[in-house]
Amino acid sequence: MIDYLRPNMSEDLKSMSVLGLAHIGDAVFELMVRTWLCMRGVSTSKRLHNETVSFVSARSQAEAAARILPELNEEELAVFKRGRNAHVNAVPQSSSYEEYHTATGIEALFGYLYLSGETARAGELFEIVVSKSVLQERGR
Repeated sequence: MIDYLRPNMSEDLKSMSVLGLAHIGDAVFELMVRTWLCMRGVSTSKRLHNETVSFVSARSQAEAAARILPELNEEELAVFKRGRNAHVNAVPQSSSYEEYHTATGIEALFGYLYLSGETARAGELFEIVVSKSVLQERGR
């Protein structure tokens, strides 16, 4: 049986599209945000939803990239850059072109780490993101 919650696709990742990595990474990052919020005591569905949405926006993910880029190794930086440089068909009006592409890079990186079984590393990077987040600064 395949364990879809703990994949280890290190070899298969070379053939996966960067947008495939970003697709998975979007869900991984959002799940980490949701888990973090619940662990911090956010309990109403409205607040959970609103704070999750604000945290996973392209603008917030671009801010997260600025925090973690200095911490990335060569391989992680290469994945991030592949994601950031990926051709996307549309950019939402709520974000700039640069923010959206940077967010795609972050999502590709988190997708890559998850699919390669490097969840501890994804957790380390996520801790950097939330340690300086707006939510953390508000004492939540």
